[in-house]
Amino acid sequence: MAVRIHFTDDDLAQIRLAQAPDPMWEALLSMHMLQTDTASLVFGSWRRTVRSQLPVPAGELLRLAPPVGYSADFLTPAAGTGGLDAGVGALLSTPRQRLGHDLAELARDGHRLPSWARLLADGDKGAVTHLGRLHRHYFATALAPWWNSVRTRFAAERAAHTRYLADGGLGGLLNSLHPGLTWHRPILELAGLGIDRDVHLDGRGLLVLPSYFCWRRPTLLKDPTLPCVVVYPMAHEAALSPAPGLRSLNALLGRTRAEILESVADRGVTTTELAHDTGIALATASHHIGILRKAGLVSTCRAGRVLLHTVTPLGLALLGGR
Repeated sequence: MAVRIHFTDDDLAQIRLAQAPDPMWEALLSMHMLQTDTASLVFGSWRRTVRSQLPVPAGELLRLAPPVGYSADFLTPAAGTGGLDAGVGALLSTPRQRLGHDLAELARDGHRLPSWARLLADGDKGAVTHLGRLHRHYFATALAPWWNSVRTRFAAERAAHTRYLADGGLGGLLNSLHPGLTWHRPILELAGLGIDRDVHLDGRGLLVLPSYFCWRRPTLLKDPTLPCVVVYPMAHEAALSPAPGLRSLNALLGRTRAEILESVADRGVTTTELAHDTGIALATASHHIGILRKAGLVSTCRAGRVLLHTVTPLGLALLGGR
C-alpha cells in the first residue's frame, strides 16, 4: 500500500523546497508526539517539560490532532509557510465548509471532540477566535522555547538538499529526502501510511517540507483537493533543547573564527571549501568549526559523502550585532 503522487511536466517545474519551518505543521506534528511516548531520546525531555507547563485549555487542541489516524486538515493551512501570524490568520479565516467537513471526519473516526466543536463546525466567530487563541497558547508553550533549535536543524537540512538538487537534479533530490519516499518519474511514492491512493497534481505543483516533529515516515493532507505538501522527517542529531544562552558565545574568540563564521553564513560550505575560502589548513578549519558548533553558532549535517556546515540563528544574530 502506498500513496502515489502523479506529476505532469508543469508540476515538475513547480516542485519547491520550503524556505523555513512551518509553525502550523510543527505544531500539529508536535501534538502527535506529545500524546505518545515514542522517540524518548529525542523528545523525552521536551515532552516532560511541555506536559508539565501546557495550560489545560490549550490541551483541548489535542483532540483535533489525535496521534493515530486522521487530524483536522484545517490545522495546517498553506499560509503557515509564511510564519505563525500568517498561519493563525489563515486558521481564523477557514471557510465554514472546511471546518464542518474536517470535524465530521474526526467524529467518523470515533474521536472525542472538544465541547465547542459544534459551534466551530457552524463557523461561530467566538469558537473560531477561541481556536486561534488556543493555537497561540500551544505554540508559546510547546514550540517557542525550542524554535531556534528547530530552525537550526531545518537550515542544515535545506542546505544539504539544495546542494543535492544542484548536483543530482530533481530525481537525486526526491530520492535523497527519506527512505519512505521513492521517485520513479513521473510518480513520487510515499510508503508506510497504511493507505492506497493516487493523487494527481494536475498543474498544482508540490511543496516539500522537512519537519522536526514528523517521525518515522512522511505524511501529507488527507484531502487531495488541498494544496499538495509532502512533509518528511528531518534527521536528528541530538535531543531537542532550548536555544543556547549567551555564555555559549565565550567559545568564540579571535578574528579567524569570526572570518569562518562569516564564510559559513554566506552559504553552506564543506570543511575543504572553508579551508580554501579562508586560506587556512584543513585540520585548522576542522578544529575551528568544532568550536563554533559547540558554541551553537554553526550546525553540521551530512550531504552525500561530505559534511556541510551552515550558520545557526544564534550565529546570524551575533554577526548582526544583536
